[in-house]
Amino acid sequence: MNIQALDHLLFILSITCMYKFYDAKKLLLLITAFTLGHSITLALATLKWIEFSQKWIEFLIPCTILFSAFANLNFKETMIRSTKLPTHKFILVGVFGLIHGLGFSNYLQSLLGNEHSILSPLFAFNLGLELAQIIVVLSILLISSLLIQLFKIKLIYFVLVISGIIIGLSLPMVLERW
Repeated sequence: MNIQALDHLLFILSITCMYKFYDAKKLLLLITAFTLGHSITLALATLKWIEFSQKWIEFLIPCTILFSAFANLNFKETMIRSTKLPTHKFILVGVFGLIHGLGFSNYLQSLLGNEHSILSPLFAFNLGLELAQIIVVLSILLISSLLIQLFKIKLIYFVLVISGIIIGLSLPMVLERW
């Protein structure tokens, strides 16, 4: 498995684990913010309109995961039950998407090689990434719903355990890349 795929999956898990199917609208907004962010920087970096130190990007990506998982430790079910998604959360997830897009750009550039026209492959890569992301989000929602129902787990405990696991996986990544 590609390390960027693991990074991406952990981040998606960190922002998805507290939501249920009835929260689909709020979750869709968050995933859209993330998608917009990483689509923008993926395109700009692949087209070489912007450049960033890959070393810094590889460090910042697990930082976004760690931050998101730590933020989940402050989870309260009443926060989810509100009908509105906080604007700051939407913006923060979008900014984190910008960072993740820069990470994907090197991978995409290595796949492209010496392609003359990269717009079509860029679109195809992004579309494939988004379809995979939708499948992952739906899978997380399904699995979490089943686990919570089957084992009668309170949502808060589920979020805390999943976030703890994410912290345990992402903290070594942060330290290794420091």
